[in-house]
Amino acid sequence: MHPIIRLVNRNLTISLNPGFLIWQIIFPLIYIFVAGFAYTSLIKEVPFGTKDLAYPAFLASGMIGFNIMNSTLVSGIIIWNDRRHGMFEQIMSGPFTRAHYVLSNIVTIGIVGLISATLIAFVGYPVFFESVEFSLFTIPMIVFAAITGSILFGSIASIISTRIRSSEGFNVIINTAFLFFAFVSTAFYPAEGAPEPLASVFYVNPLTYLVDVVRAGIFGNITDFVIIEMGVLVGLASVLFVVATKLLTRLDF
Repeated sequence: MHPIIRLVNRNLTISLNPGFLIWQIIFPLIYIFVAGFAYTSLIKEVPFGTKDLAYPAFLASGMIGFNIMNSTLVSGIIIWNDRRHGMFEQIMSGPFTRAHYVLSNIVTIGIVGLISATLIAFVGYPVFFESVEFSLFTIPMIVFAAITGSILFGSIASIISTRIRSSEGFNVIINTAFLFFAFVSTAFYPAEGAPEPLASVFYVNPLTYLVDVVRAGIFGNITDFVIIEMGVLVGLASVLFVVATKLLTRLDF
């Protein structure tokens, strides 16, 4: 078996435990079916492109992007735990190189991101099916969002894990960063109507672009701006991937 496949299998065995999968479903379920319908008394419809979406549909589609981001935490956790418990040295004593280690983590977060996006798409489908406009681009756009989003946010988690040594510092910084990404984005509410400078900050956040691409694929609203957002995602994911790879290959474990 190829070394990268062996490491990916090891990473997935660690990551895809029943607790993780249950959390990846239950947390979005609470938001979609509790918060989503509870807030309909305050938010009836949300404009998106040329149509108005019921708030539960808007939220359910946003949770797909949110879960893609949230699932990439496994990358940082794996790297940090390997550093803490001396697993990296044991891996390097086998038929593995640092390149194998880095690539296996990227493949892992890509797989986990796709699994997460698929789970939430199925869970949320009863909520947004009335507004769905499937096309030849729907599945490719969701896959694109899952892969680029996984690489982008997985690289961020990897970068944080290489710079922090204490467990308290790691948990505080990575959770604070991902909470910022989650709530200063269009995952839960639209940027339109938000006060400045908050509305502008939404579009400094890559999760906003990720969520917009997912929604464009599901609701058939592929505009020039969405294409630009896809380009921004590719650019950011590429830069962060290079930075994370350099830090990992030079890291003294």
